[in-house]
Amino acid sequence: MFDILVYLFETYYTPEAYPQPDVLAHKLAAVGFEDEEINDALSWLHGLKESCAQHQPMHPLHHDSSLRVYTDQEYRLLGRHAVGFIQFLEQSGALPPNQREIIIERALAVDESPLSVGKMKILALMVLWNHDAEIDQLVFEELINDDYERLCH
Repeated sequence: MFDILVYLFETYYTPEAYPQPDVLAHKLAAVGFEDEEINDALSWLHGLKESCAQHQPMHPLHHDSSLRVYTDQEYRLLGRHAVGFIQFLEQSGALPPNQREIIIERALAVDESPLSVGKMKILALMVLWNHDAEIDQLVFEELINDDYERLCH
């Protein structure tokens, strides 16, 4: 699934540029992705769309004072390093509260625990990309560092 998410990011300029799910599934299969991986990725993207609709942005004044307390289950499923990476994005100003919640929800939807930082970076990149977020260059470089490269190739 993560290879497909990276492929979409590299292939399409914006999330709106990739085709409808049925056409996208055929294109991904033609490129060589397996059916199960395609289904997982399309399901994850559908969940992302639903999650984005549910988590509307908070008033900008609430951004600085937001504090996220993770439940024991969230902390266990995400893992210490993934939670630390989310906190890094928040502290750098790259991640408003609504997008943080989307990243957490989408990370918990992945059938993997704990989630590696490299995979968390891909999920965060996809959420920010889907929100057409302005990403600071240093944060962007952190999102696509060596972990991203290893997952891509």
